[in-house]
Amino acid sequence: MKDPLKVFTGTANPELAAAVCKDLDIPLGRAQTSTFSNDNLFVQIEENVRERDCFVIQPLRTSANIVELLLMLDALRSASAKRISAVIPYYSYARSDKKDMPRISIAARLIADLLVTAGANRILTMTLHSDQVQGFFSVPCDHLAPTPLFCQYFQQWDLTNFTVLAPDAGSAKRAGSFASRLNLPLGFVDKRRVSDTRVEVRSVVGEVKGKHVIIFDDEIAAAGSLAENVKALQAFGAADIYAGATHGVLSGPASERIMELPVKQVVVTDTLAIPPAKRIPKLSVLSVAPLFAEAIKRIHTGESVSEMFE
Repeated sequence: MKDPLKVFTGTANPELAAAVCKDLDIPLGRAQTSTFSNDNLFVQIEENVRERDCFVIQPLRTSANIVELLLMLDALRSASAKRISAVIPYYSYARSDKKDMPRISIAARLIADLLVTAGANRILTMTLHSDQVQGFFSVPCDHLAPTPLFCQYFQQWDLTNFTVLAPDAGSAKRAGSFASRLNLPLGFVDKRRVSDTRVEVRSVVGEVKGKHVIIFDDEIAAAGSLAENVKALQAFGAADIYAGATHGVLSGPASERIMELPVKQVVVTDTLAIPPAKRIPKLSVLSVAPLFAEAIKRIHTGESVSEMFE
């Protein structure tokens, strides 16, 4: 790499940042985040970054994660960093990408604007809920996909009599790429979202009777959608059921629901830190550190990121 780059991390997923730096063979940048008694955050970059190419790794799971990232970007800008890239493995509020109800905020666009205002010169993220969110940024945005990781994992299996299922029509393109790489048929679920935690399944499009099914989604939050999809697959005569998703949000009762579901295995990545209490026996976690390390190296050296997936 032409000039030493700097990689920093917030407090949301320092394990992932450490793994990325290990793959890059560089030390993790020194930074400090602390909280005042009034819950305000304090961020300080603890090394020289003048005219350096800096990357900040921070998934946006909570509002505090967002504020911390904004402060880190602003601190790097004030310290005269040459270029600042916000590496956001999980971009929260990505579901809020349109005005589908009266008098609501398009939060995905708002967060994008805040990141650029705080000092981000470019964005690196993974599996946005809607591809159109990539266009909300007024700076370059590289959008990674973990599909090669999932394919490498599932290719170790005997995939005879398997099919891939998109959890809704909007996910068909993402699941289709996964199915195409594995040379498997694709189906999708016709469903309607009733609320944040409840969906209604109308039908399953595609042949699933007697088939082993892999449900491929962008994230598993409370696992309500997964539960409804599994119920529908059982009604349509599916055999063994598996699930794969980029982001293991696993909020609320997700872990308990998954343990109760007739699902053989759920595979997610480490874009979000998964606490030990939620690492249930059915859960397998793939590391995205090699993908992010390679993308960061390519951005730093001016190489193509899209070629990683060709």
